Amino acid sequence: MKINIICIGKLKEKYWTAAIAEYSKRLSRFCDLNIVELKESPLRANPSAADEEEVKTKEGEAILAKVKPADYVITLEIAGKGLSSEQLAAKISDLTLRGNSTIDFIIGGSLGLSPEVSRRADFKLSFSAMTFPHQMMRVILLEQIYRAFKINNNEAYHK
Repeated sequence: MKINIICIGKLKEKYWTAAIAEYSKRLSRFCDLNIVELKESPLRANPSAADEEEVKTKEGEAILAKVKPADYVITLEIAGKGLSSEQLAAKISDLTLRGNSTIDFIIGGSLGLSPEVSRRADFKLSFSAMTFPHQMMRVILLEQIYRAFKINNNEAYHK
């Protein structure tokens, strides 16, 4: 199983990069993990709605350029479906059994995802109705993917 985390922006703070490194190391037992950090599109001060849409479109094009046609795409969206840890584990297990060899988890930029990226999603996942920093979401997502693999392997981490 290959897991791609496709996200906008680079992590700068050491505490986030340390957490990402830790979960990446833990996940190496279970999957081939690849984190793709794409450049944020610049947004001018006091942007108009059109400026914001242009940024989302540019970032969306960069995201979609990294997605292969056969990849199963899961976007992180506030309006997506909420799953428990057990349900996410079951989803990953089911995708594996159905022959999906690559799952792309997509985290948009600070303005969210372009409509084109949202339409490409095979599944829209919501962690909460709240908004979180994108850097934090990477860590939370990796922890939940790790938890899913532990659940699927009947290992003790989950509880």
